[in-house]
Amino acid sequence: MTAPTWVPAIMSTPLDGDRVRCDLCPHRCELADGAAGACHVRRNRGGRLETASFATSVAHLDPIERKPLYHVRPGSRVLTLAAPGCTFRCNYCLNHALSQYGREESVPWTARPADVAGLRARATAEHAAIGFSYAEAALALELSLALAGGPAVSLVWKTNGFLTPEAIDLIAPHLLAVNVDVKAADESAHRRLTGAALAPVFEAIERFHRLGVWIEVSTPIIPGISDEPRHWHTVAGALAEIDRNIPWHLVRFSPDFRMGRFAPTPPALLAGAAAAGGEAGLRFVYVERALGAHGRRTRCPGCDATAVERGIWRTMESAVVAGSCPRCGTDIPGRWEQLDA
Repeated sequence: MTAPTWVPAIMSTPLDGDRVRCDLCPHRCELADGAAGACHVRRNRGGRLETASFATSVAHLDPIERKPLYHVRPGSRVLTLAAPGCTFRCNYCLNHALSQYGREESVPWTARPADVAGLRARATAEHAAIGFSYAEAALALELSLALAGGPAVSLVWKTNGFLTPEAIDLIAPHLLAVNVDVKAADESAHRRLTGAALAPVFEAIERFHRLGVWIEVSTPIIPGISDEPRHWHTVAGALAEIDRNIPWHLVRFSPDFRMGRFAPTPPALLAGAAAAGGEAGLRFVYVERALGAHGRRTRCPGCDATAVERGIWRTMESAVVAGSCPRCGTDIPGRWEQLDA
């Protein structure tokens, strides 16, 4: 197993002696010298906070629709990076080999220190945004900031939304878009699944939205956590209160990690959750695969014309013109502008 490379971290507060508090996420871990936080990739060394997440285990091109971001530059690509570690410990995590480093003894460190200049050059050459996914994007805050900037480089995050207000304020000016996971509708279920509080996630969505970052939200329909109608209505209602135009992605549960004995989400449940989104007033509700092309289609909220047609992994056709329906002129909010080719 290769040892991680630790570099100085930001978002910290010195405490008495050599103790330090990490202010990146709401855990706000107070660390004695030599101790690591709940994420296992930020630590105190001699009274200074360090991070092991100025690194990546993944660097490959994805369609932006896979993040999933459906209202952002359809048909474009993202150079996807993943720095190991997570502030959550979800029992079903498909990417636990990356996210659960430090919690699971069988998880080796596979990340290499990031080549910032090389990654930026590759993204520019490929006319791609740079995205963080697979593990928790926020833990790569320092790397995100190093990569940010320049007219041809945009950042997108797939995140659990578990960030402090000051961390959001720092990264928001550099983000084109985020997809935030809302995994449960109440505190008890969320803590049982993730080991963390739910309230900061909704607070993060509101704050990102207020700061002008394009927001999309994903909710996995998980057995015993979010597979009852009351959960769907609660989440959909909370999102609609923030903005009815927030796209809501309903994700089919896939058995994995500690929840391998459970069955995948039945399509009927996903259809029921999608209906709940519409009843709450959300204008754009999506199901990636289980409901076929209909579940991925963007329809104009004004005239019901098809505005964007998608395959499973990519946009097939987009009729959106300057953020509007070409048929009736109704606004279809998003970030539709493309990078220059």
